[in-house]
Amino acid sequence: MNKEKNNSNSENVFPSGEDLDGAQDILIIGAGLCGSLLALRLGQRGYNVTVYEKRPDLRKVDISAGRSINLAFSDRGNKGMKLVGLEEEVKKLCIPMNGRMIHDKEGNTFMSNYSGRDYEYINSISREDLNALLLTEAEKHENVKIHFNKGCKHVDFENTSAEFKDYIDNSEFIEDADVIIATDGAGSALRKSYYLGKKFLFSFSQDYLTHGYKELSILPAEDGGYKTFKNALHIWPRGDFMIIALPNLDGSFTVTLFLSYDEGEYNFNNLTTPELVTEFFQKEFPDALEIMPNLVDDFFENPTAPLGTIKCSPWHYKGNTLLMGDSAHAIVPFYGQGMNASFEDVVEFDAVLDEGHDNWEAIFKAYEKRRKKDTDAIADLAIDNFHEMKDHVGQAIFQEKRKIEMALEKEFPEEYASKYSLVTFNEDIGYREAMLRGRAQDKAILNMLSDNVISAEDDIKDVLEKVKEETEAILEDDRIAGLY
Repeated sequence: MNKEKNNSNSENVFPSGEDLDGAQDILIIGAGLCGSLLALRLGQRGYNVTVYEKRPDLRKVDISAGRSINLAFSDRGNKGMKLVGLEEEVKKLCIPMNGRMIHDKEGNTFMSNYSGRDYEYINSISREDLNALLLTEAEKHENVKIHFNKGCKHVDFENTSAEFKDYIDNSEFIEDADVIIATDGAGSALRKSYYLGKKFLFSFSQDYLTHGYKELSILPAEDGGYKTFKNALHIWPRGDFMIIALPNLDGSFTVTLFLSYDEGEYNFNNLTTPELVTEFFQKEFPDALEIMPNLVDDFFENPTAPLGTIKCSPWHYKGNTLLMGDSAHAIVPFYGQGMNASFEDVVEFDAVLDEGHDNWEAIFKAYEKRRKKDTDAIADLAIDNFHEMKDHVGQAIFQEKRKIEMALEKEFPEEYASKYSLVTFNEDIGYREAMLRGRAQDKAILNMLSDNVISAEDDIKDVLEKVKEETEAILEDDRIAGLY
């Protein structure tokens, strides 16, 4: 095993310099965002890494096919970029979004910043550009090999081998390794093999929302500029459905419609003609329709996709195989944390490698123990935020709550962070801790607003003390009930 440092960010495979039972070769299934970052980091650490990806090389072929082409990139994801020394390169791909631009049915807008601290914001980033950067950086290491157009059919997790099909010549082959790590997304072949193999007790749940999503777009203005405000995540909340829009570097916005499959006056099942689609947007999103002359073409050309949450356990089988990223914990996109959580997986896994465990089984157990509670939490938070974005952001009490939180963060930046800030900008706090404290704070503020105990016009120091006191009381109740 090569234990020389590959660059300034590399470390020995283990700090002690000891081999791990001679295990040198790691097979990664899936070269998406999580898989490419993992391959790069393990390559930096000196492992021999082979990656197989079922899709073509996205640096040579457009493979978006209706998937979200831009994503929300924030502090937890940036930890992964720091780990591999790419923070500055990734910044060049980012468009800062300081908050949510809310659009009502009359075309009025108001900005709701993500934080009262000016330096805290999220970014819109191209999935394709980021993935391409990670792949290119990984391939700079001689000990990393990436193969495309090769789909995994089955994993023999007992014998640490995987069966693949080559989509170019239709041949099939088997690849073995010392360790197999699956980063092959929500449809993971390894997870399916765990489930169907029935060789051990494997728990698996897959829960779908009644809503699906469809990708649309706002094209650049004739001069190449943006047709609406650039530095925001735009939301058109309508109670049971919504559209959102994220900016791209070329002046366009990626627009996503979230809508029920079969409920409500308009749904994906009954929007079957150009006239109905136009009528729907004219009634519900008139200001968006004005800047979307391509709406009908996008609507009927792009697929409708489901929104689901996947939880499973265990993520590993002995010391042979491991699930990571969406293959272990796919979530709905409403907290903008899917990619960030997967990148944080790599950071946490890397930290476990530094702990000096003497075999892969111990590593995998330690990793899952420290990580699963947090990925379960962000899955639940993402469902919460779905309801918040499509409905609550338009409600008066929610808007007053956000006004209070913004003032608290601005006046007391070291003493208060909203639930959103705890999740998105406090990357040293686990998702579970952020969820429990954030939910308690939300409950405290909403209860006191409803009871007229506080208001946005009160002395902000007095409001802080009341919120802190009520939050701690709620957390104590949660501890007594065994929830904390």
